[in-house]
Amino acid sequence: MRFQVPQFIEFEDKIFGPLTLKQFIYLAGAGGMVAVLFSLLPTFIAVILSIPILIFGAALAFYKVNNRPFIAMVEAFFKYMISKRLYIWHKEPKKVEETKFGTREQSELLVPKLSDSKLKDMTWNLDVKEQNNPTTER
Repeated sequence: MRFQVPQFIEFEDKIFGPLTLKQFIYLAGAGGMVAVLFSLLPTFIAVILSIPILIFGAALAFYKVNNRPFIAMVEAFFKYMISKRLYIWHKEPKKVEETKFGTREQSELLVPKLSDSKLKDMTWNLDVKEQNNPTTER
């Protein structure tokens, strides 16, 4: 049984000539805002205000930053402006777990308990050195 696998799924369909639906909406929205400005304001002021609106609409429709749509950058900007930007660093204490051979800190080597005998400490040191350097001979 064969199934047909969809291809080119990362490309949006061109609905309005060479434009996708999103591009058409961005450009139509900018054009509509410019039409409202021209109907409400004198021509000179409407031209001055419509230029940034048309540039913003074209950027939303066609401009990409790091291969991502410009609307993602606008959304990230607004999230950054709205969210809190005060970061306070607090040092978290390390978690220590007791084992029968000593204490173990988070993902670190086993730390032995201090013993009463120097002989035990010396043998432990020798064992550790042998484990780290298995090529050395006795």
